[in-house]
Amino acid sequence: MSEEKKNNKFDETKYSMDTRIIYGKNISTKWDYSHHVTAPISSSTTFRLDSVERGAHGFERFANTKVFGEETPIFIYDRLGEPNKDLLEENLAYVENGEMAVTFATGMGAISAALGICVGAGDEIIAHHTLYGCTISLLNNWYPRYNINVKYIDLTNADNLIGALTDKTKVVYFESPANPNLDIIDIKKIVKIISDFNSSRDEEHQVLSILDNTFSTPFCQRPIEFGVDFVVHSLTKGIGGFGTDMGGAVIGKRKYKDILLLYRKDFGAVLSPKSAWAILTYGLPTLSLRTRNQIQSAKKIANYLNVHPAIEFVNYPGLSNYKYYEVAKKQMVDFNGEFSPGTLIYFVLKGKNPAASKENGSKFMDYIADKAYTMNLAVSLGHTRTLIEHPASMTHSVVPPEKLNERGIDAGGVRLAIGLENVDDIIKDLDEALKIIL
Repeated sequence: MSEEKKNNKFDETKYSMDTRIIYGKNISTKWDYSHHVTAPISSSTTFRLDSVERGAHGFERFANTKVFGEETPIFIYDRLGEPNKDLLEENLAYVENGEMAVTFATGMGAISAALGICVGAGDEIIAHHTLYGCTISLLNNWYPRYNINVKYIDLTNADNLIGALTDKTKVVYFESPANPNLDIIDIKKIVKIISDFNSSRDEEHQVLSILDNTFSTPFCQRPIEFGVDFVVHSLTKGIGGFGTDMGGAVIGKRKYKDILLLYRKDFGAVLSPKSAWAILTYGLPTLSLRTRNQIQSAKKIANYLNVHPAIEFVNYPGLSNYKYYEVAKKQMVDFNGEFSPGTLIYFVLKGKNPAASKENGSKFMDYIADKAYTMNLAVSLGHTRTLIEHPASMTHSVVPPEKLNERGIDAGGVRLAIGLENVDDIIKDLDEALKIIL
C-alpha cells in the first residue's frame, strides 16, 4: 500500500465541495502538517540544504515534473517554491477541477504568465473587446513591442470567432462575465469552435483558450469543466476575499506546470508566503459562505435598480430581462448545481445624452463617497465591503473616451461590487444617493 493511501483516512469525494473547500486536499506531499488544524505559516525566503548533492538534486527537480513527477519538493529559495504557495496551489487546482495551479504576485502577473508561455513574436491573440483595463494596457502597450498582434472582436456572438481565427492565432483570451459591463460569453461554443479549428493543426500549432474567471470565482463557474485550457484569477479579489493580500493564479493542464514555474522564476512575479498563507487560511475556506451571501444581496439590489426611475439599464446575470441571462444560467453554477449569477452589478444612470449620463454618474458616486456608510468609492471587488467605481475614468481609463463604445463601456457606467453588509442598508444608501439625480 502506498504511503499516501495508508495515511489517507477519508474518501474526501464523498463530501460536498462546501466542506472540501475548507479542508482542501486531505493528503499533501508539500508539507507534513497533519497535526495542525490550520496550516502553519512559512516566513523563510531561503532553505538550508544538508549537502551539495541535495542542493543539486533540488535544482534538478525544479520545473522538471515530467521526469520526477510530484515528489515531495526540496525547498531551496522562495522564488522557486515554498510550502504555503505549494499548498495553496494544490487547493486552487482542486477547487477549479484543474490538474495544476501556479500562483503569482498579482492577477496581472498571472495573466502575463499565461499569455507569455503561449505566444511569441509573429503570433496573434484574439480577445473579446471588453476586458479589464490593465489587461488592455498589457495587450496594447507592450505586446506590439514583441511583434505580437492582438485582434479584438465581440465574442458574445461566438460565430465571430470562426472568421477571425488564422494560422497565426495562438490564443483566444476572454473574461466571462467581462469587466466591467458583465458581458457573458458562451464558453462551450467558443471551446467547440477552437476545437474544430485545432482538428487540422499539429500539437505545436494548437490555439489555446485563456479565461479570466476573477468575477465568478470557482464558486460560480469552473471553465475548465467546459474545456478551457487555462483559467486565470486575481486572488486579490473574491478568492482572497478580505482586501488584505494581492495574488494571482494560473490553473490548467499538468503539462504546462513546468514552463509556468520557469516563467515565474525568471520574471519574478512571486506570491509572498504570507499572502499565500492568508488566502489559504482565510480566503478559500470562506469562499462559499461569503459568495452565497453576496449573491443573495446582489439579486435584491439588481432588482431594486432595475425598476428605479433614475436608472437607464442594469446588467446583472441574475436578471431575467438581461440579454445574456440564458447563457449565464447554463454556465454560472455553484458547487451544488444552483444558478449563481455572481456578486457584481453594472448599471447606467439616465441622462439626456452620454455626457449628461456621465455627469449624473459622477454626482451619484461623489455623493456615495461623501455620505454613504455601506459603500466605498474604490476600484477592487470581492471584498467584505461594497465597492463602487466609475470604470470609464478609473479601472478602464486606458480606453480613450471616443473608444468606450467600441469596448462595450458606457461613459456613465457604474460598477458595483457587493460586500457583506446588510442588503437593506445598502439599498437605503443607494436610494438616498439616487434622489440627487431625480
